[in-house]
Amino acid sequence: MAQPGLVLPTPSMQSQIHELAKTLPPPRRQNTACDNCRSRKVKCHRIPGQEKCQHCLSKNYSCTHFVQQATSERKRNSTTARRSRNPSSVPIPLSPASSVSSSILSPITDNGVQNTSPYVMPSGPTLPLVVKYGFYPPITLDTPTRDVLSYLFAPPEDGSSDPNLFNPGRPKSPYAAWGDQALKLEDDVFKSELAFDLMEIYFQIVHSRLPLLNPTQFRNRLRTSLSSNPGTEKPLHPALVATVLAWGTKFSEHPLLIADRQCHNGQSLISKAMINRTRDLAEALKVHRIPNQDHVVIGLLVETLQSQNPDDPSAFHGFWLTAATRHLLDLQINHKSVAAQIPDTEARGTLIFAWWMACICDAYSSLYYRHKPVLDDDDYDIDFYTADPQLSSDGAAPSPREQLEFLGYYRAAHSLARTARQMSRQLWRPITDADGISFETLRTFASALRIWREKYLARVGVPKNYNAGWDFVATVSCFASDAQYHVMWIVLFNALDEFGVKELNENDRSGSPPENVQNRGYIEDAMRRVGEEALNGALRIAALTSVLSANEYLKLDPAVVEFHIIAAGHLLARFGRPEVATCIDGLKQYSHSYEEAGEHAQDIRKTYEQVRNSGVDLNHMAALVKQIAAFPTTTTEPEILPGGHEPMSPSVLGSFQMNGMSSMDGTGILMDVDEETTAFVAAHKNEHTPSAFM
Repeated sequence: MAQPGLVLPTPSMQSQIHELAKTLPPPRRQNTACDNCRSRKVKCHRIPGQEKCQHCLSKNYSCTHFVQQATSERKRNSTTARRSRNPSSVPIPLSPASSVSSSILSPITDNGVQNTSPYVMPSGPTLPLVVKYGFYPPITLDTPTRDVLSYLFAPPEDGSSDPNLFNPGRPKSPYAAWGDQALKLEDDVFKSELAFDLMEIYFQIVHSRLPLLNPTQFRNRLRTSLSSNPGTEKPLHPALVATVLAWGTKFSEHPLLIADRQCHNGQSLISKAMINRTRDLAEALKVHRIPNQDHVVIGLLVETLQSQNPDDPSAFHGFWLTAATRHLLDLQINHKSVAAQIPDTEARGTLIFAWWMACICDAYSSLYYRHKPVLDDDDYDIDFYTADPQLSSDGAAPSPREQLEFLGYYRAAHSLARTARQMSRQLWRPITDADGISFETLRTFASALRIWREKYLARVGVPKNYNAGWDFVATVSCFASDAQYHVMWIVLFNALDEFGVKELNENDRSGSPPENVQNRGYIEDAMRRVGEEALNGALRIAALTSVLSANEYLKLDPAVVEFHIIAAGHLLARFGRPEVATCIDGLKQYSHSYEEAGEHAQDIRKTYEQVRNSGVDLNHMAALVKQIAAFPTTTTEPEILPGGHEPMSPSVLGSFQMNGMSSMDGTGILMDVDEETTAFVAAHKNEHTPSAFM
């Protein structure tokens, strides 16, 4: 019987409480995270009935619970030791067979109940690297570099851990999956020699495009760390060492890497393993969480190291770039007053350069991959570099960073990046997807691109008059700048074809006659001009690709022009243009270092074949295709402006005519190149071969 004044829930309220209780999350299960999720300190979500958690499934890891088993076993043993007073209660020792079988059992069953099977910590190849080096013992910032190499060059985790010693197919070495040369990785001296070789490859190839490290300082510190007497100096950041070496495996022609690629259709399993371990190590050391100079550099280098396919679930596309950008904001490098107060000139120069690299990459990435940029124009007031191209006191040539600063490549790139940032904010909005691009917005972006062309393209792009004295840095820089401008028209064309023009869309939805649209002639003329610029840009990029491919430069490119070639290839394929074969060949060469480039090449070829059979693959722009000339001339070769001058460090490859660049047979196979390009390639084929930079 209820007490007076006490109001109890009514039956209807009791039902509501019951329904509400069913919607509440289940009670938290303690100590059920797998080893991988524990090492990263992330939530371990495991669906009942599945053998792996969602994190391990996405990364294709083995989902183990060795740490939890050890913890549970220690708790049980300590409890038994405290409570047991009877000698007869001592547990019976396990047989070897039962020990082995129990070591591979997960302590968590499908229904979430803890498995009480005895636990024995496995050893040898059955112990996952993330456990071996993440918990027993952990790799920290003070870990000797030799131990970091032991982690990086450890045998493949999926390599053969066959317990049957009498299996005739059992590999002789845990490194067998990496080729017949990988057995040498069991020698510590060989690991050190390989590390030095990969480091040199990084500075010879990657550093020329991403000059974020001091080569002399890094070399000296790595040699000291791996010497017999490392001294008391703090070792290099483990994740930074891993990043540099992983980059080296992409481009190295070391016999170990060659043998690995020969076993796997041109792809290196060693390189893939190094990239994965580099990211795991960076996550474990909280590179993405703690803002400092090393973590900024690591984030920027890891972003372009991994797969550039935004749909790759294991690549975490854009994650490291965003982390590095936010670190720079936390360090307030975007403030001129703060950056100027950094006492160490080396650190100040690195952070300022990293800021501009992050700023430019953030803008272009947002436009290419259709997401909101992290930065905006009013987020910074820091100035550009104004380094002069003077020789140092010892007569040494300026560094790649100083060359790029003086030549104005980054100043021009930032100007174009601001347009890219504005385009991404306008084109990829939900309202644009629903209504279309307004005519005023289209005119604004087209005008901005033409202004940039008149102001910068002649200075930073590939000019008409080629000079034979140009170096590698200027060559790849002017080619990238040239392609960067032209791909912007391709992106604008793709958005216009997908969304259409707002004024025309509204008229079509209302069912009104076409002539009711005000200024319809001007709108269609603007759309046609965008189509001409885009096609001209795709042909230009295809021509640039043919020269880079002929010199095998694309094998050495750290994903700087990969997107440009993919975008140009897709547009040429949709137009049914035979020049698409040049882009396909370039992407095949790119796949030497970036596997996804080969997949894009196959997709482009399929699109081209479909268009050849069924017609042009376009939407809103389909009606205007016939008005576009076969070789548009709206974007002419850039002329040097009055009072201007050629870049101080000219390009090795010079220029070439685009029109008539190539012709193909009916199957789309490249048959010949025009006379000027043929003579040009023949004259420079052996002038700067890849071996010259290795």
